[in-house]
Amino acid sequence: YLLNMGKVKAHELRDKGKDELLQQLDDLKNELSQLRVSKVSGQGGPSKLAKIKVIRKSIARVLTVYNQTQRSKLQKAYRKRNYKPLDFRVKGTHARRLALTTYQKNLKTAKATKKAAYFPIRKYAVKA
Repeated sequence: YLLNMGKVKAHELRDKGKDELLQQLDDLKNELSQLRVSKVSGQGGPSKLAKIKVIRKSIARVLTVYNQTQRSKLQKAYRKRNYKPLDFRVKGTHARRLALTTYQKNLKTAKATKKAAYFPIRKYAVKA
């Protein structure tokens, strides 16, 4: 049934489930192998040779949609977690990733906290 089928459309693939995508991928790979055999044996005309490119691109489309859906499902699963896989973390710049958090920035040493407690900033009321 795939021989008369045209190019696979990505938006049509997005409606399909995981099993359907894998089945279609299998079918496309089988068809590609048949086309390659006919290319080697020389019995396929130029239309079959041109079909090889279309099938290869279709396989790429199916794999792309499959990987995108898997990735989005995983991202949803890891959304609320503290520790995420590296590729789900926010990229940012190297400096931003290594920068201290606001909590860490505001921490004071024991000596600094004692000094702040013993010698508070004086407040003066100035008469106008």
